[in-house]
Amino acid sequence: MSKGNYYVTTPIYYTNAKLHIGHTYTTVAADALARFKRFTGYDVKFLTGTDEHGQKIQEAAEKLGRTPKEHVDEMVKSIKALWKTMDISHDVFIRTTDEKHKKGVQRIFQQLYDQGDIYKDFYEGFYCKPCESFWTQSQLQENHGCPECGRETEMAKEEAYFFKLSKYGDRLKKHFEDHPEICYPETRRREMINNFLEPGLEDLCVSRTSFDWGIPVPFDTDHVIYVWFDAVCNYITALGYGEKQDRDFKKFWPANVHIVGKEIVRFHTIIWPAMLMALDLPLPDKVYGHGWILFAADKMSKSKGNVVYPEVLIERYGLDALKYFLLREFVFGQDGNYTNKTFITRLNADLSNDLGNLLSRTVAMVEKYNGGIIPEVDAIEAVDEELQQMVTSAGAKVEEHMEDLQYHDALEEIWTVIGRTNKYIDETTPWVLAKDPAQKPRLDTVLRNLTESLRVTAILLKPFMESTSNKIWKQLGLNHEQQWADGKYFGKIEAGTRVKKGEALFPRLDVKKEVEILEAENKKVALAQQAQKQEAAPKNGEKNQEKKTSKPEEKESSATETPMATIDDFAKLEFKTAKIIEAKAHPNADKLLVLQLQVGEETRQVVSGIAKDYQPEDVIGKDVILVANLKPVKLRGEKSEGMILAASNKDKLVLGTLDGEIPSGTEVS
Repeated sequence: MSKGNYYVTTPIYYTNAKLHIGHTYTTVAADALARFKRFTGYDVKFLTGTDEHGQKIQEAAEKLGRTPKEHVDEMVKSIKALWKTMDISHDVFIRTTDEKHKKGVQRIFQQLYDQGDIYKDFYEGFYCKPCESFWTQSQLQENHGCPECGRETEMAKEEAYFFKLSKYGDRLKKHFEDHPEICYPETRRREMINNFLEPGLEDLCVSRTSFDWGIPVPFDTDHVIYVWFDAVCNYITALGYGEKQDRDFKKFWPANVHIVGKEIVRFHTIIWPAMLMALDLPLPDKVYGHGWILFAADKMSKSKGNVVYPEVLIERYGLDALKYFLLREFVFGQDGNYTNKTFITRLNADLSNDLGNLLSRTVAMVEKYNGGIIPEVDAIEAVDEELQQMVTSAGAKVEEHMEDLQYHDALEEIWTVIGRTNKYIDETTPWVLAKDPAQKPRLDTVLRNLTESLRVTAILLKPFMESTSNKIWKQLGLNHEQQWADGKYFGKIEAGTRVKKGEALFPRLDVKKEVEILEAENKKVALAQQAQKQEAAPKNGEKNQEKKTSKPEEKESSATETPMATIDDFAKLEFKTAKIIEAKAHPNADKLLVLQLQVGEETRQVVSGIAKDYQPEDVIGKDVILVANLKPVKLRGEKSEGMILAASNKDKLVLGTLDGEIPSGTEVS
C-alpha cells in the first residue's frame, strides 16, 4: 500500500552549454530522493527537463548558423544521453518548446492578465543577458554589475508587460515566517528576506520585444514571454495544469520539494510563489537551494576552463562511484570544493577499503570456512546482539536524514554500519575460531551475521548506488531483490544459500597516477569542444562570417582609441595602502562586501563588489591599495569611502595585494 504521493523536481537546464558535474550534482540529488521515496513506499513523480527559450539561446544559435530550434534539439539530445548514462530515473522530461508547455504558459499569462495581475507599460532599466534578469539601479553592484553574476548589465528600454509582484510582498513575507521550509537552508531564507522582501518588491517585467525566440504573449504577438516566467511554469504544465485531463496535477501538486542551485533561489522562492498566489494555487512544500561545487575554490565555468565533466569519471570509475562521491563528499546546502585527488582518495577510503574489502573478506571466509554455504545462527553472544541492533535500526535514521535532504548524513549513517561490521570481524576473529572444531557453532554465527549485515547494507545503499547493491546481493547468493522493510530484520537469508565470489567492487587506485590521468582526460574534452566550435564556424555562410570578423575588429579599434592618461591625470588620484580589519556581507546585495579598512590612524568603510570571489573571512588581514580621494557614495544603502584595486578578466576578480609588510596609510606612487 502506498504511503502517499511525492513530487520532486530539478530545475530545467538551460540549453546553451554541455552539462558539467555541477548540473549532475542537482540531478543526482533529486534522483536519489526519488529512488528513496519509491523504495520506501511512495508513489513518486520525478520531473526534470530543459529550458530552451531566451535571448542567449537565439544568439548562440545564430553564431552556429542554426535556427534556435535546431540548436536546442541538438543540446537536448546531449542532455538526454547524459541522463541515460547516469541512469536518472525521471518520470517526466519536459521541454519548454513542447506544445503542451507553451499552451499552458499562455493560459497562465492570459489568466493573470485578465484578472489584472499583468499590465502593459514601458520598461527602462538594467538587464543582465547571461542571467536573463532585470534589475533596478539600486540593486546593481558598482559599474552596473549584475548582483547575481557580477557581469556588466546593459540599459534596456522597451514596451513590456509587467507582473504585479509588489502586490504579493506582504503575503510572501508572512509565508516565509509561517513556512520557513519554503526556502532552505536557513542562510538562503535570510538572503531572500534581507535582499528582496524587506526592501520591498518591485513589479516584474514579464515580456520582451527585442528578440522573438520565446512563447508569444497570446493576445499581443509582438511580445514574447520572459524566459523565467516561462521556465518556472514547467512544474505545473508538466502535470497538465489547465487541461481537461489534469489528473496528475490534482494528484501530485503541490510539489514536495523543488531542488535548485543557490543562484536561482530568488526565482523559485519569490517570483514563482507570487505567481502561484496570483493563480490561487498552493505553494510548494519546500524549495531547497543547494551550494555550488567549486573547483580550486572557484565556481566551475566553461570560460574559466575549470569544468569537470561526469562522462570522464563514469567511464573510468563507474556511475556509482561518482554518485557516492557527490552525495557523500559535499554537505547539501553548502558549497563544496572538488579536486581530482579528493575524488580518488574518497573512492579508496570508503568504497575500496571499507565496503569492497568487507564484502570480499566475508565471501572469502564463507567459502574457506564453510564451503561457500551461509550457515545457521548457532551460538549468540552480546557482541552479536549489539551488531544486529545497530544494523537494523540504521534504516530509521537514514529516513530522518533523507527527509531533511541531508544525503551526507544518510550515507555517513550507512558507513557507520559498514565500519561497525568491519570492527565486528576484528572482535570475533573468525580465522582463530576456524582453528578449533569446538568453536564451529560460534564461527557459523559470526559468518551468518556478517552476511546479514551486508544484506542490510545493500538495502540501505540501493537508492544511492543501485548497481553496487545488486552486486552485493548477487555475491551473497540472493537471486531476488530485497525490500526496504527487509532491512529491519536479521535472518532473511535462508541457511544453505551459496555465496558467489565476484570481482572486487571497487579496486584500489593509485592516487597520483589517477589524478594525472583525469587531468589529461579533462583537457582532451576541453580541446574537443573547442575543435567542434571551430568546425561549426565555416558553416555559417558569408554573411555570418562577415559578422564574426567585423566584431573583433570593432573591439580592437575601440581599444586602441582609449585616450592616453597624462602624469597630471594620474596626479589627481591618491593611492594609499590599507589593511582590511573587518568584512561582512552587504545586507541588501549578495555580491557586495562591506569592508572596514585601517588607513594609517583612520578607519574607512568601503563597499566592494568582490563577494562573488571572496568570502568575508578570506579578506580579513589582507593589505590592499585604496583609491583614497574618491567622493563618498552610498551603494545599496551602505556608505563607501573609496575603492580598492582588483584585477578582472570578467569571470574572476583578484584583489591587488601588497608583496611585503608596509604600514597602512603609506602613500602609493
